[in-house]
Amino acid sequence: MKKITLFLFIVFSQTIFSAVKITETEKFTATCKVWGFLKYYHPKVAGGEVNWDVQLLEKLPKIEKAQTKEEFSLILENWIDELGPIKEIAPIPAPKDVEYFDKNFDLSWFSNKLFSKKLSKKLKFIEDNRFQTDEEIGPGYNPLKNGNYFNLKFDDKNSRILWYFMYWNLVEYFFPYKYKMDQKWDETFKQMFPLVLEAKNEDEFFTAVRKTASKLDDSHVEFALYKNSKFEESRRFFPADCRIIDNKMVVTEILADSLAQADDIKVGDVITKVNNKTIAAYISEYRDLFGASNEPILLRKLVRKILNSNSEKVDVEFLKDGKYTTKAMTWYNYHDSHRNEFKKGAKKRKEKFKVLDHNIGYVDMGRIKSANVPDMIEKLRPTKAIVFDMRNYPQGTYNDIANFLNAHEEKFAIYTHPDFSYPGKFKWTEGSKCGSENKDNYKGKVIVLLNEESLSQAEWTAMCFQTAGNTTIIGSQTAGADGNVIELDFASFHTRYTGIGVYYPDRRETQRIGIVPDIEIKPTIKGIQEGKDEVLDRALVFIETGK
Repeated sequence: MKKITLFLFIVFSQTIFSAVKITETEKFTATCKVWGFLKYYHPKVAGGEVNWDVQLLEKLPKIEKAQTKEEFSLILENWIDELGPIKEIAPIPAPKDVEYFDKNFDLSWFSNKLFSKKLSKKLKFIEDNRFQTDEEIGPGYNPLKNGNYFNLKFDDKNSRILWYFMYWNLVEYFFPYKYKMDQKWDETFKQMFPLVLEAKNEDEFFTAVRKTASKLDDSHVEFALYKNSKFEESRRFFPADCRIIDNKMVVTEILADSLAQADDIKVGDVITKVNNKTIAAYISEYRDLFGASNEPILLRKLVRKILNSNSEKVDVEFLKDGKYTTKAMTWYNYHDSHRNEFKKGAKKRKEKFKVLDHNIGYVDMGRIKSANVPDMIEKLRPTKAIVFDMRNYPQGTYNDIANFLNAHEEKFAIYTHPDFSYPGKFKWTEGSKCGSENKDNYKGKVIVLLNEESLSQAEWTAMCFQTAGNTTIIGSQTAGADGNVIELDFASFHTRYTGIGVYYPDRRETQRIGIVPDIEIKPTIKGIQEGKDEVLDRALVFIETGK
């Protein structure tokens, strides 16, 4: 009797288990992973022999109807079988002289609890006999190969699903810093995909996409729309630039002289609220809508968002001498007129390079171009130190200047590139060198000024200048996004992400960390109000004292 009871219990338990329903999120998560894997691994799909996007759209109704893991797993099995037999080529020999970077690689999901053993075996067989290509993947590779995602229909759920599956798998297999994200990419799908399914219009869909992209924790990530939307940058601006310090915004630069004068806006003014909302509240509201590698660059991006408006009438609260006052301002569309004219005038006033007091050279790396470097070298060679101000975006002068600074050729960066023959894996590459054999190189101190405005090429150029051997980095944490950018351009919007990994030759990381200053110094509200450049001032003290 006990044996019969045990047998019936086992049968009953198996029946109950097999009949357990699976959730919509579980189904779509697993489908996304299988579809993306086959897109890049299956020889016929990766080779472009089938329209994989259309096949997904055809299979979605069946997948949605599946109630149990057995039904779901069988749909995926049959889908793979319909693609036809795969030529067995395993074992695939490892490429010669290639060292893999595997921190992003993970196919352990083959053993998903929703999959039958038969399906798991099929996936593993495809990995072992995957699509092979001789294509070398460099900074300019095309991530949208074998697909068309330009005709996204926002009112069509399946169209939204297709686009989201494509984007999620691009990051899954080809984003070099996936391992650096605060949140696991699988978890991001589970959190954000329901928003994609529920989106009722373009704005709701774009919100889901922006929130997803922000999870890359990558300062290169941007999101621009080509038509009216609440997320599109408006054409009405505060007439000055600001910096967030201690949850307040401090005016750092006037961008439209006449408009600023009309409202008595000056450098050093402290803003505490915009339209009755505190700066801290704006930070909290927009935090998960902007891609940023670290907090300083996030705050920089948020300044740009806070300082533009969809309305011309804006109430701005200022703090001065311990008193709060609110100004009812009119913000104008001065972006293409006042602002550009101001910047042109400012550029004319600012020198590309000059000699400061006490025989100290100064170079504005955002303005100097290769054609200016010979004159800069001639004028600054006799100085005892040169300050390279890289709180901006350099103009590709790294090697011209490094030839002057360095006594020898030096390697300053190595890279990881994605491997299309084994998606998810990255290859270490030889990297970049700068400088040359030069006994007449610069012998004085080399100072590099950095902050959160120092992004990508600025960080990369700083790495190059560090090889001079007598270089000191002064400032604060940089944007932490190093590497060529992959641009994704669609019919109504544009986004991007970092496409290759950048590391020091000893493999120290730069993503999210940035270029670590030897001497950390940040601007203060008091310093800005007094008209000081506290970062440059600190550099001058170091040059004179060595401390």
